[in-house]
Formats: sequence, structure tokens, C-alpha cells
Amino acid sequence: MQSNNETKGIWKVIGASSVGTLIEWYDFYIFGSLATVIASQFFPKTNPTAALLSTLATFAAGFIVRPFGALVFGRLGDLIGRKHTFLLTLIIMGGSTFAIGLVPGYDSIGFAAPIIVLALRLLQGLALGGEYGGAATYVAEHSPAHKRGYYTSWIQTTATLGLFVSLGVILITRHSLDADAVKSVAKFNEWGWRIPFLVSIILVIVSIYIRLKMNESPLFAKLKAEGKTSVNPLKESFAHKGNLKMVLIALFGATMGQGVVWYTGQFYAQSFIENVCKVDFDQSRTILIWAILFGTPFFVVFGTLSDKIGRKWIMLAGMLLAIVSYNTLFGTLLNTADVKNKTEITAQKNISITLSAVTNTGDSLRKTVTKSFYTDGMVMTETKTDTVYADATKTISKPAVKINKLINSSDYWTMVWIVFIMIVYVTMVYGPIAAFLVEMFPTKIRYTSMSLPYHIGNGVFGGLTPFIATLLTTIYTDNKLVGLQYPIIIAALCLVIGTLYVSNKIDENVND
Repeated sequence: MQSNNETKGIWKVIGASSVGTLIEWYDFYIFGSLATVIASQFFPKTNPTAALLSTLATFAAGFIVRPFGALVFGRLGDLIGRKHTFLLTLIIMGGSTFAIGLVPGYDSIGFAAPIIVLALRLLQGLALGGEYGGAATYVAEHSPAHKRGYYTSWIQTTATLGLFVSLGVILITRHSLDADAVKSVAKFNEWGWRIPFLVSIILVIVSIYIRLKMNESPLFAKLKAEGKTSVNPLKESFAHKGNLKMVLIALFGATMGQGVVWYTGQFYAQSFIENVCKVDFDQSRTILIWAILFGTPFFVVFGTLSDKIGRKWIMLAGMLLAIVSYNTLFGTLLNTADVKNKTEITAQKNISITLSAVTNTGDSLRKTVTKSFYTDGMVMTETKTDTVYADATKTISKPAVKINKLINSSDYWTMVWIVFIMIVYVTMVYGPIAAFLVEMFPTKIRYTSMSLPYHIGNGVFGGLTPFIATLLTTIYTDNKLVGLQYPIIIAALCLVIGTLYVSNKIDENVND
């Protein structure tokens, strides 16, 4: 039984760890949440699809370097302590995010813009590679064995809540720049997108203040006092056959599948709704916000359940459900927004054409806006932009087409429900995993050993999901669900390995 003082102490630990980790996830994911806007700012506008893919690739680069951050900061965490290491990661993350908000656009400094942004994304990835392992280890080493899944599940909520906060800040900023909605959106796309990056520095300063008041993990402090800390955490983690085996089991039997389920159920779901289903910017974000709001408590539900029945089967069940239902769930999203399933009110169709002169030429830019109305209340706006040349021998350019669908209330909540189901899968694979990883490795090399498989599985396999899935849809244009093959295959492979090699035993002797 825990005393009241011990209970209060663990909640202070969870609070201090969670606030900082949430802010780091906010900083990291705000880039992905603004991918379409950033694509127009830091890459040439001549090919919007290529610009979006380049932005997603830059976004993914932050994930690819996370394992290197896990090695660098994991080693520091096992050598000098948990507290100071993830204080350092917070400073690096906050500074990099703030700096992205200051980088001039492509129109101002050319290709230097995406190069600078890429460098800052790499710093973000390195910082996050050291953050999660430190926070999870710190909380777990304060937790009693019979409640380790419950207490560490609160840390697990921070990744999703960081995404939630980033979406909320974006929407608030987008609608507060001007009383006129159209002008407000234009200002946001032009310069207002920088505000969510810049204001994060305030949150980071508050979190640094909180973390400075934290004490070192009692288990690490004891090891240090007894002179039993690891001399070479990297060597002990990866050169010793027994520990390396556990690292590989953690990666291929748990975190790899967990990573693709996490990013498919949240990031790719939102990208799919916006870029494939063509649902309105605001609606695509608020759909995810509602789904996250309803789904987040399940992190704690499944973390708590894992204390009673073990971690393994909860995580593998989440992967299995994702594998067998993703095609149906994403297909329903697609069909819900498909105008082929709706009846147009042709009498209300509205077409407007505007011409604007192209500077220093006799050419004109023609914008054709077609607004279509449907009996179920959906409104679709199709904007075609092309160039009309003064020289009659030139062919009119192929129009750039942008489609925006404002869906009705019933379809909106249908999409919320579908994304909520996918987020429940996320909570199943992610809620118990911090306790699962902590229990696999000894205290003196825990930070290093657990961080690497987590960040390869979650960061590389998972973080690449939006990019690879979007890339597949641009290659195989006739199949809008083809992008799901990547997460399904990875999750299936992990399910098989996890079933065969992962133990369901809860380690009662972590705190030694």
C-alpha cells in the first residue's frame, strides 16, 4: 500500500514529466499539422503535390534521426541521470521549434529555406529521441510494480494530447487574425502559421522552470551513490547478447507495430481526410480533435488493465484489430465524402470566373470557382487556376485544381466515430508500452536500452507512415486505399513476432 505522501509524490512526478513531454510532442507535431501550409512556404509552388511530399519527407526526417537521439541522450541519461538529460532535450526542442517560426520563406531566400528547416527538424528529432525514454523511465522508477502500467499510461497520453493542442492552437490562430473569415485564412497562410511555432517558447520556458525543481530518480540516485552506474551504456545495451536480444524483441515484436498503428490512426487519418477525401481544412482538424478527446481516456484504461492481465495481449490485440479493419474504416471515410454517393442540386450550382493580369506580360491568370450543392447539405467548392496566354499560338496551361468539401453534420460525426475507433486501437498498443519497455531492461542501462527500440519502431517505422502512404497514393492513383498496405504489412509482421517471442509476464523486480 502507498502512503498519501507517496501518492502525492508520484503525481508530482507524473505532472512534471508529462507537461514537458506534452510540449515536446506539440513542438514536434505542429510541423506535421501544418504540412500543406508549410509546403507552400518553403518549397516551389509550381508543383503542389511535390511540395507536399517534400514537406512530409522533411517531417519524416525528424523521425529518422530519433534513434540517434535515443543513443546520444539515452547514454547521457544512464551516465549523468534522468533529470538533467531530459531537461536538455526540452531546451533543444523548444529552441528548434521557435527558430522554424523565424525562417524566411522560399520566395525570400530560395532553397536555403527548406535546408534550414530540415536542419531544425533534425534537431527536433534528436531531442525527442532523448525525451520519451527519460520521461517514461523517470515515472516508472517512481511507480510500484502493481500500478506501473497505470502510472506510466499518463505519460502515454502526452503524444496524443500534444497533437490535440497543436491542432487547437492552429485553429484558434487561423480564425483570430481577421474578423473576415476569408481574410483571416489568407493571413494565416501568408504569415500567421508562424504564430503556433513562436508561442511554443512560452510553454517551453514554463516547463523548464517546472523540471528544474524535479529531483533525480531515486533508483538512479541510489545506483550513483553506490557507484554502480553503467560505465559504457551503449556497450552494455547492444554488445551483450542477452540484452541485444531483448532490444530486438522490443523493436520487432512491439514498437514497430505500435508505431504504424499510432501514426495511421491519427496523422495519416487526418491527412487522408484532408488530401484524399478533400474535406475542409477546419473540419478535418476538428474531426481529429473530437476523436482524440473521446479516445484519450482509453490510454489509462488499457494501461491499468495491463497491470492486471499483462501488456502483451492488449498491444497485439490492437494491432490485429487495425490489420483486419483499416481498409473498411478508411473506405467508409472515402465513401462518406464521395459526391458519387450524393445527389446534386443542379439548379443551385454557381460558377464564377475571374481574370487577373500577370505582371509585365499580356497574359492573364484565370480562376474558375464552381460551387456545387447536394441534397444532404454538403457543399463542394472546386477551384481551377490556369494561365490564358496573350500569344494565341501558346496552349492554355493545364489548370491546377483544388477541391474543398464542407460535409454535413451527419457525415461529420460519422468520420469522428471512425477516427475514434482507430484511436482506440492506438490506446491499446500505446497505453501499456512504456511499462512494457521499462520492465525489459535493468536500471543502469534502461534509458539507453528502451529508447532505441522505441524510437526506431515509433519514429522510423511509424513516422514514415504518412509519407509512404501518401507516396503510394500518388503512384497508384486508381487505388486511394493503397497507402494502407504499408502499416498493415508492418503491423502483421510485428503481430507474428510478438505472438511468438514477447513475454506476457509483468516484471515485479524493476525497482532494484
